[in-house]
Amino acid sequence: MHAPRSEAVGRTASPTTARRINDRLALQLLQDEGPLTATRLRELTGLSRPTVADLVERLRAAGLIAVVGESGAQRRGPNARLFGIVADRAHLLALDLRDHGVSIAVADLLGEIRAERTVPLAEHTPPLHAVRATRRAIDEALTAAGATEPHTVAVGAPGLIDPESGRIGGTDWVPRWHHAVVTALEESGAPVLLENEVNLAAVAEARDGAARARDTFVLLWLGQGTGAAVVLDGRLRRGASGGTGEIGFLPVPGTGGLPSAHGCTGGFHSLAGSRAVVRLAAEYGIEPPDPAPVRTPDTGAHPPAAAPGADGPDAYVTAAEALMRAAVERPGGAAFLDDLAARVALGVAAVSAVLDPGCVVLGGEVGQAGGPEFARRVAAQLARVSPLATEVRAGTVGGRGVLRGAVLTARDAAQNTLFPGPAEPHH
Repeated sequence: MHAPRSEAVGRTASPTTARRINDRLALQLLQDEGPLTATRLRELTGLSRPTVADLVERLRAAGLIAVVGESGAQRRGPNARLFGIVADRAHLLALDLRDHGVSIAVADLLGEIRAERTVPLAEHTPPLHAVRATRRAIDEALTAAGATEPHTVAVGAPGLIDPESGRIGGTDWVPRWHHAVVTALEESGAPVLLENEVNLAAVAEARDGAARARDTFVLLWLGQGTGAAVVLDGRLRRGASGGTGEIGFLPVPGTGGLPSAHGCTGGFHSLAGSRAVVRLAAEYGIEPPDPAPVRTPDTGAHPPAAAPGADGPDAYVTAAEALMRAAVERPGGAAFLDDLAARVALGVAAVSAVLDPGCVVLGGEVGQAGGPEFARRVAAQLARVSPLATEVRAGTVGGRGVLRGAVLTARDAAQNTLFPGPAEPHH
């Protein structure tokens, strides 16, 4: 719902600035609302008929909008034409880097995904091999989407993203090939936006998911690892070194140790990461309907690593996700869910004590699999250890949230470049 705007901007700004503001407003409405007639644009903006007619012609001449149909509710004629953004004006490339591979999506200017590819890679894959495999998959996805090259690239990666340099830094626990892939993308010529993976998932939850009505919230990621994204007053907060939300390193009771500068074993990760979920489920005798390939014996020994996609780190995520769904669906899963909820509540309580966000979204594959039932149990456990009123919601975008957040981030950046904005002031 958009409040009407007036043309008062034209009285206080130069004609060029006023035109750019009006053009940007119209494009944003077409982005949010979909195709609109000139009449509807006038109603939503409060602009006059001549002003809307002028901006429509400018945007058509620039190749940013086109006639995409006619409105059946109005008579045939100029006012009945539906104008929409030319989605193929630019193509966006989104990547989600994980320990076990790369997910790739090519989207149009409206953020609609046109093609996807997945590249399985082992954690210790040689960087050159990873770069070549990723490039092949990108070329295939671009071709399938009818594109030759991306206008903007957005990449989600684990670890610390330095706010100053925009590069992966301060982390020695991420695969070396992550750095190589990012460098190769930067050398390709298109602008590359690198962001922490959980931050991108928060973008997706804020735009399309459980946090749409919130401008302040924390996304707690529960997947292969654990992490958090902090959104305050509608802005992602990254911290001085990009480390805001590295909750896996949070010292908590019950782990039998402490994390270190080189790994989060002994921190919150050891209580709520996917391996911990699989082990806890085994203690309660919880098994998924279709037994997962990962088995954790009573000794707690790790299953042997195998080929990517079979019994590697991603298999733990798959198993933990299936176990969560099984526990929610079966009456016998209540004790397991309560135990895990108490663990997760420790992390949520720490976040709430420092930030008091009022809302925490449980994201990632495991958080989404638990659904509202698990979120309710976490909220109940949280109320026992924290005096702060904190709503706990189940995330809705799950593991695909990183890729979706990357698409949305690339779309915003591309639109900022292509869509006209206010003229820069002269100094």
